[in-house]
Amino acid sequence: MIRKIIHIDEEKCNGCGLCATACHEGAIDIVDGKAKLMRENFCDGFGDCLPNCPKGAISFEEREAPAYDEEAVKASQKKKAEGAERPVDARLAPTGAERRQSQHAAGHGCSGSRFMQFDRAEEDAAEEKSENNNSYARPVSRLNQWPCQIKLLPTQAPFYDGAKLLIAADCTAYAFANMHEDFMKGKITLIGCPKLDNVDYSEKLTEIIANNDIKSVTIVRMEVPCCGGLQRAAETALKNSGKFIPWQVVTISRDGRIID
Repeated sequence: MIRKIIHIDEEKCNGCGLCATACHEGAIDIVDGKAKLMRENFCDGFGDCLPNCPKGAISFEEREAPAYDEEAVKASQKKKAEGAERPVDARLAPTGAERRQSQHAAGHGCSGSRFMQFDRAEEDAAEEKSENNNSYARPVSRLNQWPCQIKLLPTQAPFYDGAKLLIAADCTAYAFANMHEDFMKGKITLIGCPKLDNVDYSEKLTEIIANNDIKSVTIVRMEVPCCGGLQRAAETALKNSGKFIPWQVVTISRDGRIID
């Protein structure tokens, strides 16, 4: 059958193993220092492994592949769980160093790039109450999802549905004091620096805009020339997506003022 499934670019892969850890179904293994999709029928096509790849080596493709076999996945997970619960002879148990080495080899790394969406309703209600009472409201975060780095974000996720995108240069949040309230509030935030990442974001941004129900795009950049790369990538993505979406560019000066 033709279906959506992940593709791993082995030339980009550095074998870190984060994708194998992120794949709860167990479809990916590290073989000869590279991530490989070993069990196609275990891949559900949701892409939990995508935001965990620091090299951008994982993408979606539609091709001939066996159907996702949920029963086989559950059986495999049960077998692993039973194996983990078996009593181990303490004399044969690995040392702490051996466990850490084993975990590193198996790709057990930081899970901090797994995507999630935040419910800000409580903060919004508190802010509204504070405004009605004319009392001081403490600043609150307006970040609505994790991760926020363009390199780590998946190209498809529930938080993109009906989203207003904020594509912002890293430095803008430090230069512009009211970044959260004026720009991030009510938006899905994507941040990056093409100079530091040394990458063209346009391909990934195109996938995000083309494959999701995006309502608008706001680009916030610094006045410095290198930020032009971020703006060009976003504009290219908008053009290549084939969609007509409202968009705007806002430029922040180095001393923290909106100048454009």
